[in-house]
Amino acid sequence: MNDILMIIMAAGALLGGFDRLRGNKWGYGDKFETGFMLLGSMGLSMAGMICLSPVLAKALGGVIVPLYRLIGVDPAMFGSLLAIDMGGYQLAKELCEDPAIGSYAGLVVSAIFGCTVVFTIPVGMGMIPKDDRGYFARGIMLGLSAMPVGLVAGGLLSGIPLLSCLHQNIPVFLLAFLLLVGLKISPGKMIKGFCILAEGIRWIVTIGLALAAVESMTGFGILPGMAPIQEAMSVVASIGVVMLGSLPAAELLRRLLVRPFAWLGERLGMKPQSLTGMLVGLVSAMPTLSMYKDMDSRGKVAAGAFLVSGTSLLAAHMGFVISTEPELLGALIAGKLSGAVAAVLLALCVQKPELDKASPSML
Repeated sequence: MNDILMIIMAAGALLGGFDRLRGNKWGYGDKFETGFMLLGSMGLSMAGMICLSPVLAKALGGVIVPLYRLIGVDPAMFGSLLAIDMGGYQLAKELCEDPAIGSYAGLVVSAIFGCTVVFTIPVGMGMIPKDDRGYFARGIMLGLSAMPVGLVAGGLLSGIPLLSCLHQNIPVFLLAFLLLVGLKISPGKMIKGFCILAEGIRWIVTIGLALAAVESMTGFGILPGMAPIQEAMSVVASIGVVMLGSLPAAELLRRLLVRPFAWLGERLGMKPQSLTGMLVGLVSAMPTLSMYKDMDSRGKVAAGAFLVSGTSLLAAHMGFVISTEPELLGALIAGKLSGAVAAVLLALCVQKPELDKASPSML
């Protein structure tokens, strides 16, 4: 499976590179360039946290490890509170007692729950127009409700038994429940909290990147125990290579599905733009969020639900897994896709077409 996916990514890179040489006549060359240009933003968001992970694991170990042991959960699951490409994987591997649980927490759970907490929610609420935030918040709630489907599917393909998978996810399920309650009772305050959390992570990442750069250039370690910045940048570069092919390939897939999406959207009671938004969400949440203004209300809820598990699968998250533990790529794909599909089905059952005229009063 991994070989097939890599061949598809390589074909996408050839398509994008060839079109770039032709002057971007087909639009794939632009996607090829975008994949490379994203190296900078990925490095800013990832490298500092990767460098700081050993230090954070040592600092948190005295508190997190005993607490998680008390409930019989591997401390690695604490790392899943961060996104896979924002230090979640490194922190999970540093804290793990069982390497298999560390890989599952850092790759599968971080790519679903951690990404939702530290990226999708704060970024989404900042980008989406105020009138549409209620739909987005409702979608996030439904996506969190369907999230266990993806976590279990990814866990089983990671080699973790069902009961153990459920037990290890107790902290995640508890936090997800608290998020659901908070978004229902006081969504405004919850969103402010998420924005503060995102800003705090930005500070930590920037400080870590600056300290790692100083150590690399001068040999003077201001904060002992940090991972070398060269290791962090090699991870970023590996993801960038995959994105050179994944973005043109995803664009080709989007174009091939224009007519099928129009047919399917009509039968599901959604505009084609809503389905297209979900598809591009597999590459990045940002284009999906920018398309909210063109979606109908049913599609807005479904798209928000989809992003909880589905976001960035075909780009950053796939690239990250390929660069670290490619044998778990199947677990990542199964977990994110099954969770995303379950979330959309739940959203379509809850958000009926006849409700489109009224915006949910959640904010």
